[in-house]
Amino acid sequence: MEIAIVGGGPAGLRAAEVAAQSDHSVTIFDARASVGRKFLVAGRGGLNLTHGELRKEFVTRYHGSHTPDEMWESLLADFSPQALLAWAHGMGIELFQAKTGRVYPVGMKAAPMLRRWVTRLRTRGVQFEMHHRLTAIQKYNETISLRFDTAEGEKYASFNAVVVALGGGSWPQTGSDGSWVTALADHNITVHPLVSANSGWECFWPPELLAAAEGQPIKNIEVHANSECARGELLITRYGLEGGCIYQLGRTLRTMQYPEITIDFKPTFTMAELAARIQRTSGSIFDDAVRSWKLGPAAAAMLRNRTPTEGWLDSTALAIAAKSFAVSLSAPRPIAEAISSAGGICWSELDPTLMLHRLPGVFVAGEMIDWEAPTGGYLIQGCLATGTRAGTAAVDWLAKENAL
Repeated sequence: MEIAIVGGGPAGLRAAEVAAQSDHSVTIFDARASVGRKFLVAGRGGLNLTHGELRKEFVTRYHGSHTPDEMWESLLADFSPQALLAWAHGMGIELFQAKTGRVYPVGMKAAPMLRRWVTRLRTRGVQFEMHHRLTAIQKYNETISLRFDTAEGEKYASFNAVVVALGGGSWPQTGSDGSWVTALADHNITVHPLVSANSGWECFWPPELLAAAEGQPIKNIEVHANSECARGELLITRYGLEGGCIYQLGRTLRTMQYPEITIDFKPTFTMAELAARIQRTSGSIFDDAVRSWKLGPAAAAMLRNRTPTEGWLDSTALAIAAKSFAVSLSAPRPIAEAISSAGGICWSELDPTLMLHRLPGVFVAGEMIDWEAPTGGYLIQGCLATGTRAGTAAVDWLAKENAL
């Protein structure tokens, strides 16, 4: 019997790897000329594969609309961070855990790992069909018909089970462009709109601030949005802000009618401690604060821009500003620029095996499902875990169908 994997990203490759351990024929289809293109994009940042934190904390990183209780506990039991480490070692890839808890391959490159992964799949008999863009899915009795756009025109192929892992809407140049939404439109499957996640946010910066701070990081800060808090850094850009803190707070910011963050430039000090550090040994309270607080160029430029016309005359007022610097935001950056996306197929459309209720025998994996997670290794781990579940379920489905 035949299994199709549509989408050659991490979730699809993992589903194919699992399915190929059976006696069934497995074929991967992808719209691009090669698989793993978004995996290679992740490699530009060192290929953060997973995270070393405890499971009870790990599972709290995943969010989505109406996610079933215990779903991520179950998915991560299928393919845990520890299983990922063993899987990578099985391909001869050595890993290391950074002080942040993030786990990377030694060498911090994606291409060597992808090459070994594809070789493993080919060795196990997996076939690859490139330049095949999915345009429709139909269920006919015991088979599932797929329609593709190819260089030679429309092509149809039938399978006994299908795993669809076409990604969300970020990095469309890799093939993850959200066009699959149209392919599912005829089946009345609820799909929450794809939106930017782990993305920068736009705000207005005065020209003089940009001249001093564009491209400059603000490190070791604490950022608040409503009741949520993130620690890390931000980066000043011509259009607004990038960086780990704004990525972590994106889900909260999207719920705010008037999105705003408050930055604490010196979270390890109280306001009173900061004010006491200003000795006024120079002619300027502000210049003395920049020196004694060890503010970087970006933080200094932001505070300077907020200075009253007469200048900072009160050390307490300056310390308050440094501990609660408010920035009004307008919108997230376009989804095409985002690291990942939120939204996708509603969990209620799926059974616990990730099979679509309305299309029996069709399973979904990766960012097509309505979930999101911060950067830090959680995204790839989530894709591999859902790919494991879907690939296993496709094989089990065929065993069940064959037994009838």
